[in-house]
Amino acid sequence: MLNDLKGVKARLLKDPEASAEYAKQAPEFAIARELIAARVRAGMTQAELAQRMSTTQSTIARLESGRMLPSMRTFSRYAQATNSHPVLRLVAKT
Repeated sequence: MLNDLKGVKARLLKDPEASAEYAKQAPEFAIARELIAARVRAGMTQAELAQRMSTTQSTIARLESGRMLPSMRTFSRYAQATNSHPVLRLVAKT
């Protein structure tokens, strides 16, 4: 299954327009990966995290999909619920 998805992704990214759109979404995907990693480190399911944050599992799923960017307040609550602390850095482009 994973190899199939990688193949589909590789084929799609050969299209310059699709590749450019994918690159534009890289920051959202990076945030989503960080959120998922924090939850996994905390050993929690989406439902358990949602309960700690007094929200719904579907909200956690949307945050972790990268389709919905968290506000700074939500990001902070997510970090606290996963026993993490947020770190924000702005790095100069090279």
